[in-house]
Amino acid sequence: MNALAGGGTFATLPALIALGLPANVANATSNVALLPGAAASAAEYRDELEPVGGMSVRMLAAITFVGGLVGSVLLVLTPSRAFDFIIPWLLFVGLIAMLFGQRASAWLHERVIIGRPTLVTAQSLLAIYGGYFGGGVGLMMTATYGLLAGAHPRSLFAARTLMLAIANLAAAMVFASVGLVRWAACVPMLVGAILGGWLGAKLGKRLPLGLVRAWTLAVTAATTLVFFVRAYG
Repeated sequence: MNALAGGGTFATLPALIALGLPANVANATSNVALLPGAAASAAEYRDELEPVGGMSVRMLAAITFVGGLVGSVLLVLTPSRAFDFIIPWLLFVGLIAMLFGQRASAWLHERVIIGRPTLVTAQSLLAIYGGYFGGGVGLMMTATYGLLAGAHPRSLFAARTLMLAIANLAAAMVFASVGLVRWAACVPMLVGAILGGWLGAKLGKRLPLGLVRAWTLAVTAATTLVFFVRAYG
């Protein structure tokens, strides 16, 4: 799913919870399991990296890393039972981003322009969200970067991909250091994520874009509904 259209968290998270992991542990384990795929994608686009809105990639990366640390620490401090009630809303935010992110980005790009201070604030908040949960954060970054003066979202795809990997890395470091990762479940999923990323890229060249998007949205919507019923039903 990540290789084709994004939203892999919507598959890994419920699978880990179905294995009996608490929601916050499942979220942390999912983050670490999907990290190699994010890193591989970032490496693939490294030749396209360039400053974002007049800000160097290193500065943006530093902001993202710190934000990822903050978000992951917030998750560690969140009681598991409380996270059970929070997670359906995080999934809902991710679903909305997947449904409307691209169209909203194009619509706003024609009407709104942001500068460097706004970019710093927005990137900080997105990095915190990425460290805490991260579902749909890639599309949110695409929409944010689309508001930069004179910048088209596609030209900033490499930077967005790198920032996602950095936020995931920061969170993974915190989760692993505090023992929030269940390695027995993480390692098989990690191997599957690497294999899935490779096969997904090949499959994506053959499948119609509409079919891929429809499948991803169906899984995302179903997962969101299940978690709302689980928490509030």
